[in-house]
Amino acid sequence: MNDTILDEAKLKALEDKARGIRRSILTMVHGAKSGHVGGSLGATELVVALYHAIMRHDPASPDWEGRDRFVLSKGHCTPVIYAVLADCGYFPEADLETFRRPGSHLQGHPYQPKTPGIEASTGTLGLGISTGLGMALAAKIKGQSHRVFILCGDGEIQEGQAWEAAMFGHKYELDNVVAFVDRNYLQTDGDSEKVMPLDPLTPKWEAFGWDTHEIDGHDYREIVDTVEKASATKGRPSMIIARTTKGKGVSFMENVAKWHGTPPTDDEYARAMAELNHGA
Repeated sequence: MNDTILDEAKLKALEDKARGIRRSILTMVHGAKSGHVGGSLGATELVVALYHAIMRHDPASPDWEGRDRFVLSKGHCTPVIYAVLADCGYFPEADLETFRRPGSHLQGHPYQPKTPGIEASTGTLGLGISTGLGMALAAKIKGQSHRVFILCGDGEIQEGQAWEAAMFGHKYELDNVVAFVDRNYLQTDGDSEKVMPLDPLTPKWEAFGWDTHEIDGHDYREIVDTVEKASATKGRPSMIIARTTKGKGVSFMENVAKWHGTPPTDDEYARAMAELNHGA
């Protein structure tokens, strides 16, 4: 699916898709008894929109040269990208049951050499955006037309590395880059604005020379429309500040810092799945 016009039927299909992805995220983290559930639930619409409504990609040919690239800079949130890749057909959905197990190709952070569809090994905070920008510069040098999409965490961009990358993207006019900040205001240690304030975040990216937008990160139409606008920008990279809710879709997980990296108990898992199954 690579059609940027979202009619009601396509919108409903994406919403149903997100519900299924959230169930997979919860099942993976519960089964492994470890993993990052909150940020994965919160980023679900962003990743689903990219793979099912925006990006050029082919699960049957993961190394197709003309594919768009996606770099999960917030590399700890692998449950969402693994669930989406499996849903797209990059590997069997049964593989999700091996999440974080010894010998599995689905480890806690993305490992590019082993997992089909993963473009870069990430996890060291701040380095994923640099990797994505390097890939974009290489594409420019080679005269390739694909785009590079990058998903950063808001706690992650407290790292100085991210702002070095921001300068790099502007210097080399990398208009083949569309990046996101998953702006949920929560990180491992709590409120991002208490740990290391980021606001006003949009003017910061604008000051670094990026074409910058703010959206509701759970609204498919806003996501798709804004990516289309960003992709039409010439001479500079684009950053989309996506306002999201950590733990989105599970009432007792929403906006609670605990769920950054805590797996649900059996009872919590049953309650969460009951919520996600309601109306499915």
